[in-house]
Amino acid sequence: MLLAIDIGNTTIHAGVFRDRDLGPTWRLATDHDRLADEYGIQLVSLLRTQSVDPDTIDAAIVSSVVAPLQPVFQAVCRRFFGVEPLLVGVHLRGVPPIEYDRPSDVGADRICDAVAAMDRYGPGPLIIVDFGTGTVFDAIDERGRYVGGAIAPGIGIAADALFERAPRLPKIDLERPPAAIGTNTINAVQSGLLFGYVGLVEGLIERFKQELGGGTVIGTGGWSARIAKETTAVDIVDADLTLEGMQLLYSLNAEGTP
Repeated sequence: MLLAIDIGNTTIHAGVFRDRDLGPTWRLATDHDRLADEYGIQLVSLLRTQSVDPDTIDAAIVSSVVAPLQPVFQAVCRRFFGVEPLLVGVHLRGVPPIEYDRPSDVGADRICDAVAAMDRYGPGPLIIVDFGTGTVFDAIDERGRYVGGAIAPGIGIAADALFERAPRLPKIDLERPPAAIGTNTINAVQSGLLFGYVGLVEGLIERFKQELGGGTVIGTGGWSARIAKETTAVDIVDADLTLEGMQLLYSLNAEGTP
């Protein structure tokens, strides 16, 4: 079985594959101070709660945008599962042509999203919106080339910044308000965050479509389902897109693969 670990700035998304079939998945809080043994014990425990024997893990792939944690999870894979993980990067087979000024600047999660989107919904044009710590927009043109994207603060970051800079505003749950025009402070803040964020997403998608000549829009990441409920701009929600891309990359690059 393949263990896929996607290390993000706020959460770590992990899952196991039997061949191409994705089994249980988990989301862990990203903690820069946690040691390899701590992460390893947590992963082993989570596997066992889903009746997955850790000894059946015979391969691993790691995607990371948090440089200090990459060697930590390499150690986890070696020590707890006895495997050397494949590390996601632009050098791997299966990565589409990247037209970024510096291809190495494209994050590993963006690479995985692009690979999976092209396999499942391609060839293009495609627009991928990954709703995580930041909201990342990626563009794939009609020739299957990764041509760039945009990065905006995530809705969680926007909320935290608002409450930090305006201490008189109450911290609230990011729920849908009754209407866009709030009649109290809580609803007004909810409207500004949720509907304002939807407007940001719709505006960037429209600009991307103008430059690409159209495109299918795929939403992924922790906030994707929540935001997609408020707009018709997102055509498909695929919460596990990054993990699916990791499985595809592993299948194309594992030792012994023809």
